[in-house]
Amino acid sequence: MVRTNPFRRFPRCRPPVGSAAGGSARTVAELAGVVLAGLGTYLMVGRLGFLPDPGFQLLALAVGAGLLPVRRRFPEAVLLVLATLTGLSVGVGPITAAAAYTVARRTVRARRRARLLGAAGALVLGSAVAVAPWFGPEPVPYAVALGLVLASTAVVVPGLVGTAHGQQGRLLRALRERGDAAERARRLADSEARIHERSRIAAEMHDLVGHRLSLISLHAGGLELALDRAAPELREEAVLVRRTTRDALRELRQALGVLGPLGRDTGPDALTDATGTRADVEALVARSREGGIAVRLDWTGPDLDARPARVRRAVDRLVREALTNVHRYATAAHVTVTVVHDDAEVRITVRNDAPPRPPAAGEAGTGRGLTGLRERVELLGGSFDAAALPSGGFRVAATVPTEPTESTEPADRDRPGAAERSPGDGRADPLDSAGAHGAPGADVPSDGGGRPDVRERRTADVLTLAFGLAGLSVLMVLGVAFVYATRPHQSGPPPLPRVGMTYEQVAGLGVLDNAAVRAAATGHEPPRTAGTAGCIYPFNGATESHPGGLTVARYCFDATHRLISIDRFTVPSVRDATPWESP
Repeated sequence: MVRTNPFRRFPRCRPPVGSAAGGSARTVAELAGVVLAGLGTYLMVGRLGFLPDPGFQLLALAVGAGLLPVRRRFPEAVLLVLATLTGLSVGVGPITAAAAYTVARRTVRARRRARLLGAAGALVLGSAVAVAPWFGPEPVPYAVALGLVLASTAVVVPGLVGTAHGQQGRLLRALRERGDAAERARRLADSEARIHERSRIAAEMHDLVGHRLSLISLHAGGLELALDRAAPELREEAVLVRRTTRDALRELRQALGVLGPLGRDTGPDALTDATGTRADVEALVARSREGGIAVRLDWTGPDLDARPARVRRAVDRLVREALTNVHRYATAAHVTVTVVHDDAEVRITVRNDAPPRPPAAGEAGTGRGLTGLRERVELLGGSFDAAALPSGGFRVAATVPTEPTESTEPADRDRPGAAERSPGDGRADPLDSAGAHGAPGADVPSDGGGRPDVRERRTADVLTLAFGLAGLSVLMVLGVAFVYATRPHQSGPPPLPRVGMTYEQVAGLGVLDNAAVRAAATGHEPPRTAGTAGCIYPFNGATESHPGGLTVARYCFDATHRLISIDRFTVPSVRDATPWESP
């Protein structure tokens, strides 16, 4: 036994060349873009000074970047873990946004999607509040505000965008499948109408040719009887003609007998020598008038009695089908039947005006009768056209050659398999280059991205997602900065100088010498402490304690510029006299 590859005969089963490499490149590009967005968010927040522990938050960012590549295999678990890390580190926010977008786009069930996004948002909020004493704003209300900002920008907004994108893809997929199904149904109906018309033509050929062969066999039998008496030596030739004709008639019946009841459907009237002649068309017009239709016949040229039977039958079928449609859909319309016959062709036109009342939606025809007429005319080498008029009426026009060629074949589009070769069956879905865009749980395989429209659409999607992620990161940074900037800071009275502090430390507290206070204290200060090298008299140490007196503070330092005493004493205040006297 020789082992063979079962897929060798089916080239379409093989993955396209370069598809794995293209998918890996897209995955690496996505990972790099999202990680760069997270790192940029981390750096911007750190630049603003709102990272309590940069090392720990950078470690959380690295863990989130490691979880991102497996978000398609374990989307729910990865989203929940990333949501927890987002409350610990702001830089994980863009990574969580990418995971939330993927989960929302891939999840079809609305309740499941809402539960996942709600749980992720709750984890972001809870982790932000839990670690607030160490890695976030200290007051609980501001920690809650920070959690809400991160949950909105990292989970809610990407989840809504992913939901809309996924529903759009699923809707487009459903519409495309519905359109394909409608196109296949239309082709099947057209094929059925063509087969029906061909069966009808075959049955007519059986009647016509069988009738002619029967006449030949009858005349051959008469000739055989006549030659039996007049020329016995030629009798065998007449017998051969009669037997050959009988065999041909039997073989014709056997070949066309497979048509069954459909093959015997030759129309309301049997095929006769008068079918399709002027008298036959006038009879059709007269019956329509009797049915209440205003029909006018314009015949130009000689009669069709000398033309082949299939030409006359085509004329009869055209006029009959067109008048039948008028009876069905435009009863009160005026109809004009025009037949122009010359040496080369027969032109038939049936035109009706707009009916007073348009047909209802459920009364519209299927078009199969017109498809059968087209098939009959094209088999004869003619042309056929049927279309609505701008005025609201309808026009059926056909041109049939008076002498059809024997080698006339239907168009390629009528042959079996034409529907399968129709362009557009290999459409690709460029809406999701990652591999699961918006379809009801599956993707449509792409044609490799070689078409310009597919590449342009994918490029537009990539740019849109990139700009969206960048804008989301900026919005996240602004929200975090707002929360940290508005939180209350530690406030209270500034610390007072104390003995033992150096002069630089005391000056750092804003206690500086003031010349006016020094002048006020001169002559009124108590003795200085032993070892004093110098003193300062700050302005903020003097307060008015009672009318006519000021309390002055004195800070004395030793030779090493270290504070050794703080004295407070009262000095009299001097008020300037009024420069003028009131009259």
